[in-house]
Amino acid sequence: MIDKLDCFLTLARVQHFARAAAECGVTQPTLSAAIKSLEEELGVLLVVRGSRFQGLTPEGQRVLEWARRIVGDARTLKEEMRAARRGLAGHMQIAVIPTALSAAPRLTTPFRARHPEVTFSILSRTSVQILSLIENHEIDAGITYLDNEPMGRVATVPLYRERYRLVANRDQIGGRASIRWADAAKFALCLLTPDMQNRRIIDRHLIEAGTRVTPTLESNSMIVLYAHVKTGQWASIMPADLVDTLGLSEPLAAVPIVEPDTSHVIGLVAPFREPHTPLVSALLYEARAASQMGDSD
Repeated sequence: MIDKLDCFLTLARVQHFARAAAECGVTQPTLSAAIKSLEEELGVLLVVRGSRFQGLTPEGQRVLEWARRIVGDARTLKEEMRAARRGLAGHMQIAVIPTALSAAPRLTTPFRARHPEVTFSILSRTSVQILSLIENHEIDAGITYLDNEPMGRVATVPLYRERYRLVANRDQIGGRASIRWADAAKFALCLLTPDMQNRRIIDRHLIEAGTRVTPTLESNSMIVLYAHVKTGQWASIMPADLVDTLGLSEPLAAVPIVEPDTSHVIGLVAPFREPHTPLVSALLYEARAASQMGDSD
């Protein structure tokens, strides 16, 4: 049944029989037969059938929840037995919001020092995508905001607070040690696209300061924003941690944005289950060790 449930999960995720079959490494008739067999075994219809995939039945939605749990537990069991035989090894996929990509080495570097047989893929994704990928077992964990928008059922470890800086031409900043949100809006700003939670956070703080901004440039890449700001002709609002990682050179400067001096928690998120896979358990351990969040936070 595990293989059939795995096929069902793939179909529910991609919502297309041919693509689901390709991902599962089987022919479309084989996939259809597996779904049909699962329906017969459970005694309910799971998929609304037509000339193409039209969605899941109410029973299919309920089975989807069970399938995620059962398939996840089966994978955890296999990984745990493999780790018992050979030690911790394998490949981890971690999705990270663009503003926190610079924080990934805080986890991967000490992890690799302890477990050199583990390799990583780091993917840049939105906060919404990260939660969806975790729910569908497509990644092992993510790094995202913990305190701004609904998270659903995930295990979390706070890592640090994201604070904000205006990055602009030093002459435009004019020697100021800080700048108000309302004044930051007056610059020719490059910002992330509206599908990014960082952008929604910035927009909200600007509205709270009594102003709005229409960016002169939008991108889903922080590198694109930084490349434009580096010319000295553009400005941006960036997380302080990212600014420190990129480094600033003339003619740029970065100053804290105040009134309010706000921050949001960035942390590791992983599937909400016990036990976790050995790889995820080890990653959660590294996250707790790397956390910069003290009791006062």
